[in-house]
Amino acid sequence: MSHSFSTQPRPLTRYGWDDAYEHAFTPHLAAGLIPARIVRAERGLCEAVTDAGIVRAEVPAARQGDPLAAPCTGDWATLRPATADHAAMLHEVLERRTALVRSSASRTSHGQVLAANVDTVVVTVSLASPLKHDRTERMLALAWESGAQPVVVLTKADASADAASAQAEVSEVAPGVDVLVTSAVTGEGLDVLTAVLSGTVVLLGPSGAGKSTLGNALLGESLLATGAVRATDGKGRHTTAWRELLPLPGGGVLLDTPGLRSIGLHDAQTGLEQTFADIEQLAQDCRFADCAHVSEPGCAVLAAVEAGTVPERRLESYHRLLRENAYAASRTDARLRADRETVKKDITRHLRATYRFRERQQ
Repeated sequence: MSHSFSTQPRPLTRYGWDDAYEHAFTPHLAAGLIPARIVRAERGLCEAVTDAGIVRAEVPAARQGDPLAAPCTGDWATLRPATADHAAMLHEVLERRTALVRSSASRTSHGQVLAANVDTVVVTVSLASPLKHDRTERMLALAWESGAQPVVVLTKADASADAASAQAEVSEVAPGVDVLVTSAVTGEGLDVLTAVLSGTVVLLGPSGAGKSTLGNALLGESLLATGAVRATDGKGRHTTAWRELLPLPGGGVLLDTPGLRSIGLHDAQTGLEQTFADIEQLAQDCRFADCAHVSEPGCAVLAAVEAGTVPERRLESYHRLLRENAYAASRTDARLRADRETVKKDITRHLRATYRFRERQQ
């Protein structure tokens, strides 16, 4: 008698599950755990998709203290299934392949993970508003640092008088990155964009950039909330209140994020070097190895600015983001030193209390 086995892929495959994750999950099988991908996360709770559907699970308190360790949208995790007596519980977050991290909104020295296990970061720039290259460079640094591949998408081409010129202008500040022109209204460029997207795709950009409208166009249906943009300042309402994870019809997964009012850098040195690859390349020809590109003689970068091949604005943006990143790193170091001092003081306090107790027993 022959046995037939199902060759159907598990439902999680639609959300990016692959052989590597199957292998990473193997040690957890014996413990009765199930694999899941986090769709939404909030304090103490998360929603995750499993082979059996969406599960709402509790998050242990130990995982809530450090924003970098807390589960976030895109994480792959192991869950302990619910029983008659206990709700489902997140057990462990599997190692992240990539992570999109910014400085926390509270301006502490902690980083905040916006999305995990992302393959493509779509940096959205609206052509219905004046171009802000500083913001684009900041988002690109965040994207490169994550380990994913960035793509710049110029949205709302139907509202632009000269989209081609804007594309050429943005390409100057995005070396090594595809810059695509799209319109969700006319469908322009959507086929090209679909062709370059792969794996888990995250949409990144400010409110009003058209992220959710673009996401709906990629999904083929209106699953993401959209809102009008104010005519006074070109800003939109934050219609995406949650990060959401949705399978794309042609394969891959879409992750929409809320519009970000601020994007602080957090340990993004590598991302900055890739974002400003043109300046980094020129710097190799500077007379001094430690040239700061400010006023040093024989500075190849300053010479390029003088010749007009590198805009002065771009060099100023480079300096500004380097300073911000260095400051964030110093604050992180200071916090870590303070944490170590607190541990030392707690140990000392405990030892003193122990000695006093022993003395009273004598």
